[in-house]
Amino acid sequence: MRIALDVLECFATDEQLGVTDVATKIGVAKSTAHRMLSVLVDRGYTEHVEGSSQYRLGMHIYELGQLAQGRHQLRYSALPLMYAVQAATGLIVNLSVPEGGDVVFVERLEQPGLGHLVEHLGRRLPAHTTSSGKAIAAFNPCFGEARRVAGFPPRVSRTVRSSADWERELTFVRRNGFARSVSESVDDLATVAVPILNIAGMAVAAMSVMGPTERVTTDIERLAQVLRLESRRLQPQL
Repeated sequence: MRIALDVLECFATDEQLGVTDVATKIGVAKSTAHRMLSVLVDRGYTEHVEGSSQYRLGMHIYELGQLAQGRHQLRYSALPLMYAVQAATGLIVNLSVPEGGDVVFVERLEQPGLGHLVEHLGRRLPAHTTSSGKAIAAFNPCFGEARRVAGFPPRVSRTVRSSADWERELTFVRRNGFARSVSESVDDLATVAVPILNIAGMAVAAMSVMGPTERVTTDIERLAQVLRLESRRLQPQL
């Protein structure tokens, strides 16, 4: 079971992979990778790419994903507000939730001309590499501690690397009401995020915008204000 899940995780950042690619990524023999891919093909979780030796995720994964999203009320409530943010900023807009010490992006509105920024980003990232993770952790102590326990492995040059750096970022969020991430998950990518709070004041999600570093960093205050305005509309529903 664990190996099957490891195989599926390989496709979180790569659309197509061969047997050798999968074996290398998860550290198993090629025969093991091939056998597991075959089982997943039989169940519809992966499929052969016609005319090649590559594999990709199958339609059953899409069906399950749609079912999970359909059950996520937060996503439905937030989606119209995300479109408003997108119209006001012209940037990629994300909705994320905490899980363990990571953030999971449950919805993403892409922007024409900016797709290259997120093509290898994936839908799950360690909280310390994202503005969304910081925004949630600042108002969700359990989540902040989960990341602290998991540690702060570096991703790129400016990634948070210590508990002291982490606490400094969370203090900034509490003081300013928003989080920022500049070249911390991907070089030359910047994001701004605000927490989405429930009626008890606990952060249960975050809404963020992302784009080229220069474009975001020169407009942080306005972007934060747009995000705050829309995210507050969700609080009475949580």
